[in-house]
Amino acid sequence: MATRKKQPTKAASEAKAAPAPAKSDAPDARALDRHIGATAHALRLQRRLTIADLARQSGLSPGMLSKIENSQVSPSLDSLWALSRALGVEIAELMSGFESTDGEAQFVPKQGGLEVVRRGTKKGHTYHLLYANRGPHKPFEPFLVTLTDASEVFPAFKHEGLEFLHILEGRIEYRHGSQTFMLGPGDSLTFEGKVPHGPEALVKLPIVMLSVIVYSTPG
Repeated sequence: MATRKKQPTKAASEAKAAPAPAKSDAPDARALDRHIGATAHALRLQRRLTIADLARQSGLSPGMLSKIENSQVSPSLDSLWALSRALGVEIAELMSGFESTDGEAQFVPKQGGLEVVRRGTKKGHTYHLLYANRGPHKPFEPFLVTLTDASEVFPAFKHEGLEFLHILEGRIEYRHGSQTFMLGPGDSLTFEGKVPHGPEALVKLPIVMLSVIVYSTPG
């Protein structure tokens, strides 16, 4: 006589279908986005501004402002500039207080960091800021730069402080003032930021480089 197959109970079926408890994640790469969004939201409310008001004053769309406040997007440096001007604060104030309770360490996982846009550049490149300043004076800014578009035309950059470049991948001809340097993996270049500089030719793509700008400490 054939044995009847025992049917699973409803409780057993639901238990089997239930997803396993989520494992604890590594440090959240979007923590800075959430902090900026919450700070911008609080500052807007303090100034009794609606999203529409802030959009008119900043030139950003209401949709973009809503996404920034709800940490649904990593705002570009241009967006942060526009937002901070409209709120009457420095960019540093949007990031103020973003720190670990265990000390002055910031962890940025692979492909993490705030994605920013350098003025004058277009598509085919990304700049990821690997350290967010927490005080009124930024001591340095480290960027992981990826260039992927050979047709990109770069303007000449100028800024305060010293800049250090270290090539991780690809080959690039880089101009500083009247000099050009051919740089490949392992090559480094350090120069004064106030002298016009920037990529002259993207020789071998993709180009990945570490760019660190060191600013003078206020006296």
